Amino acid sequence: MIDAQVLVLNKSWVAVNVAPLKRALTLLFQDNARVVHPTDYALYDFKSWCELSVLGDSLGGRRYIQTPSMRVRVPEVIVLSDFNGYVKQEVRLSRRNIFLRDHHVCQYCGVRHAKPELTIDHVVPRSRGGRDTWENLVLACVSCNMKKRNLTPDEAHMPLLRRPAAPRWLPRFGAQIPREDLMSWQRFVDLAYWNSDIGE
Repeated sequence: MIDAQVLVLNKSWVAVNVAPLKRALTLLFQDNARVVHPTDYALYDFKSWCELSVLGDSLGGRRYIQTPSMRVRVPEVIVLSDFNGYVKQEVRLSRRNIFLRDHHVCQYCGVRHAKPELTIDHVVPRSRGGRDTWENLVLACVSCNMKKRNLTPDEAHMPLLRRPAAPRWLPRFGAQIPREDLMSWQRFVDLAYWNSDIGE
């Protein structure tokens, strides 16, 4: 449970980050944030959250960490006490992030493949001026990549499943988040923000 992720809201209750549990607990302990109750959205400082965790019934769930003296419910959402800004960070263009964006699915045939069976294809081939950008890179299975060769999708009569674009997930947001987190985060962040393959 120590590897849990916590949604961080700014003072205006706008999602600004996803923090590791250790960082979130540090913010709480230093009085720089409050826990948002997962059902009634009441705010708790570190001490009152620990007291509420002892009761347990009103929180539900199985997400607890054990300290030497008590069991503390893992917060799912915290709101910062002072910070009211918004840090816009772009997702880095990388091989790993293209696989995450396209969900291991060939963008030509629509079949999900194991990683070794996929390549990264330039929609407009490099030999024809295609660049390494979010809008020009897609996953393609080996068979589709060989069939497309040095052609554009139109020339190869291989339309893309969707137009490639930079993903819109939060910085440091991994590919997998437990379902119970998504439910408590839903009020603050549109789940389509993370669940969509790519931006429209």
